[in-house]
Amino acid sequence: MDKKISNIVFTKNRPLQLHAYLESFYKHFSADLIQTYLLYKPELFGEQYQQLFQKFPNCKVIEETDFHSDFLSILNEINTEYTLFGVDDVVYFDSVDFALIDKIFQQKDDIFGFSLRFGQNILSGPDEVEELKISDQSFYRVDWTNGQTPNARYPFELCATIYKTGLIKKIFKSTMNQNKLLQELFGPVSPLAKALGKKQRHKLLKFFGYFFSPNTLESWNCRWCQNHAEKLASKLYFQKLCASAIQVNMVNTSTNNDSDSCAEYTVEALAEKYRQGYRLNIDAVVGDKPIDTHCSKEAFKLTKNTK
Repeated sequence: MDKKISNIVFTKNRPLQLHAYLESFYKHFSADLIQTYLLYKPELFGEQYQQLFQKFPNCKVIEETDFHSDFLSILNEINTEYTLFGVDDVVYFDSVDFALIDKIFQQKDDIFGFSLRFGQNILSGPDEVEELKISDQSFYRVDWTNGQTPNARYPFELCATIYKTGLIKKIFKSTMNQNKLLQELFGPVSPLAKALGKKQRHKLLKFFGYFFSPNTLESWNCRWCQNHAEKLASKLYFQKLCASAIQVNMVNTSTNNDSDSCAEYTVEALAEKYRQGYRLNIDAVVGDKPIDTHCSKEAFKLTKNTK
């Protein structure tokens, strides 16, 4: 079966959490439909990541050397109709029928993307949510160009929204500097950029509009969409909340501190737990579904893998 969706996932220093993302994602969405790319930044926990990659051999692993160039190489490779992004602290606990999603994209000219992180409760209040139906299945849409809340007016994100691949490529082409000479002189892999320290390099890339991390990829392209809304389709569609980010740590290195109530969730502590065979209890998340786009450590329950 030909793949329908390319899923590009970003990960750094979170093997246990990435395992939870992949396990939960494929629990709710068919691997026959989706090709997953893991853009992996090697820094810590190489042993644990290799263990993970062996568990998910159908994922294509790209070891990051330069985020900007590596991401564009993935984007140039994919030829699926749809693209989805993911980050390693997200967990899926529900699904939407892909046939419905595909029908909506084919029938609705005003669709910007189909969100798996929206539910009616999340967009309740000042945002005007419209209910529609296809084949007796209800779904919803909101006008992000007139969004009244932060969620509704944030159209481009790297968590759990499906976009047409053509749209994604159009947005990136519009936001990136297309001058070949400037790219050669000041781009991410130029001799000048490579010679600079991290802070100076980031300043240079920012000045010329070359994203250099998942955060800048998301925020800069989202801002472009917001500033050029008249050029884009105005509606975000959704059916129900399917995924939430369980935020328990940062991906930078950290030091255990006995007085810190979150010391058990440092990247070091969780990588060691992963090595010992602990995994996030996906069934517990499904049994007590989050009700927002982000949730706290109460949803982060580990269980020892006995297989």
